[in-house]
Amino acid sequence: MAAASRTKKDAASTLGAFLIELALYAVFVTGYFFLVLHYLSGWLQDLHLHHVKLYALTTIVLIIGQAVLLESITTWLLRLLRGGRSE
Repeated sequence: MAAASRTKKDAASTLGAFLIELALYAVFVTGYFFLVLHYLSGWLQDLHLHHVKLYALTTIVLIIGQAVLLESITTWLLRLLRGGRSE
């Protein structure tokens, strides 16, 4: 019986951590979207109209950069909130 209780507690803890990470990531992705829209939209539009291949490469780099940067920030912030431990 104690093992089942511990499993439920672990599952609830994992679900809670996942929901917190999901909420943080959603906020960061939204912020990143508006920053890129504000600062790079004109340049990206010009690139799209005149240099399609360079535009494609640039957008792929932005997507990969976003994934790496935001995952790193989210992981660091969650470790900070948990007191240095990682799940």
